[in-house]
Amino acid sequence: FGSSPEARRDRSLAARTPRRVFRKNSTAKMQNDEGRIVDLYLPRKCSATNRLIPAKEHGAVQLNVGMVDEAGRYTGEFFTFALAGFIRQRGESDSCLNRLLHEKGLLTFST
Repeated sequence: FGSSPEARRDRSLAARTPRRVFRKNSTAKMQNDEGRIVDLYLPRKCSATNRLIPAKEHGAVQLNVGMVDEAGRYTGEFFTFALAGFIRQRGESDSCLNRLLHEKGLLTFST
């Protein structure tokens, strides 16, 4: 390595140059274990209001309600419900979940 000003300038330029190579028109692709291309992010929807739940909403919950047979054993089937944070904040998550379970036939109201 030379100690000339040009050699020092070339070395400092090389140190500042990023080493990543970007291709034109390349998009990020994610593959699952089977090699199929899947989306990077799939947004959730609130089951009660059908509104999109943002990725950064920390008040939202997702519940899996499992199906059981007559003996009370889990059958491996389940229903997934997502509730947005503003539904929970308003205190309506219990009544919304009851309504959703009643619509699926998982909850009955006896009079």
